[in-house]
Amino acid sequence: MSSRRSFFKKTIGIAGVASLTKQAAAEDISDALLSLNSLSPETAVTDEDLWARMAQAYTVSPNILNLNNGGVSPQPKVVQDAVDRYYHLSNEAPTYYMWQILDKGREPLRRKLADLAGVSPDELAVNRNTTEALGTFTWGIDLKRGDEIVMTKQDYPNMIHAWKQREMREGVKINWINLNLPVDSDEVVLKAYIDATTSKTKIWHITHLITWTGQVLPAAKLCAEARRRGILTIVDAAHSFAHLDYKISDFNCDYFGTSLHKWLCAPFGTGMMFVKKDLIEKTWPIFPTDKPQSGDIRKFEALGTRSFAPEQAIGQAIDFHNAIGSRRKQDRLHYLKKYWCDAVTKNQRVKLHISLKPEYSCALGTFSIDGLDVGDIASKLFSDYQIHVVSIQWENINVVRVTPHVYTTTKDLDRFIEAVAKIGNS
Repeated sequence: MSSRRSFFKKTIGIAGVASLTKQAAAEDISDALLSLNSLSPETAVTDEDLWARMAQAYTVSPNILNLNNGGVSPQPKVVQDAVDRYYHLSNEAPTYYMWQILDKGREPLRRKLADLAGVSPDELAVNRNTTEALGTFTWGIDLKRGDEIVMTKQDYPNMIHAWKQREMREGVKINWINLNLPVDSDEVVLKAYIDATTSKTKIWHITHLITWTGQVLPAAKLCAEARRRGILTIVDAAHSFAHLDYKISDFNCDYFGTSLHKWLCAPFGTGMMFVKKDLIEKTWPIFPTDKPQSGDIRKFEALGTRSFAPEQAIGQAIDFHNAIGSRRKQDRLHYLKKYWCDAVTKNQRVKLHISLKPEYSCALGTFSIDGLDVGDIASKLFSDYQIHVVSIQWENINVVRVTPHVYTTTKDLDRFIEAVAKIGNS
């Protein structure tokens, strides 16, 4: 028990946290993480005292209730401190510490990420975000005029724009799916992809967790069906990695990209990509390298000069994530979403636009109030109650999106629930 407590103290960095909460608070956080780690996911999910203590590892504003963790998530203090430490080290002698010291740290980091992701380190590259990863696939996979890509109108705009540019420039064709969300059926989604597929289809672009609403799509089933048809699969996992409890290997996909600054709570501007081993040499890097047709995954990391500080601090984010546990984190996030959803829908004017089943959603939830504009709801929540959410108006989606994180407590959500009730009754 003593050795495990020592590990957790190192994980959260007592020296770094002490400047904010003093050593006693840091001890409490490490003990809370240790206690949380000893509980089953089922028991841990409702232990409000432990989650409230663990939340002290973050430096979020006490004045604004942040329920928009969808774009980027705040980092625990230990991660912020690691970025500062590596950045200051770089400035002592940049060309030495950056290129000869920190650059060498990518290999142990690659192994650590690969262990978390359940894949070989030789198939995983570190980059800056999902857009960069999926952009590499969009432009790096050889296609010819007339080849087809299947994707949905609910995919992320950057991915849509990338494929549209290739469509305009090279004459590939996008076959669109327009999903009616929420969907509580794997078969409905599978049928939509199959119906959009022809003999010329080469790629299925699959968003695992749709950013607009939080809808989870059956990525493993879609990848399996595509493989049976000889179709390549690209999985956009920007919102699902370190949010849902899974391994990349569970999908058996060909390509996978994610942003680590979302649910892993890694530094802003960090991400990773996976390419199946036999496809690495067939995929062109987006940035120039001397061996673009190499089978070495590292060719995708030829970005030129960038800051190594955020990249290296990913390791501290992984340690913190593992201290909580993937399953405990997923179950807690789903519990928080269901907690506020069940409460706000006691008002008949409030409508949910997300499934409450754990296989189809997790932290992200969406709602609307009959007779009110979603933009006005979001604005009123912030101006009157200092609660930060986001309104979404995209294709056939018109909702307010609410996204708690592990530092969010049910007491925080009670404040949100009360605010929605007042707006709904006005």
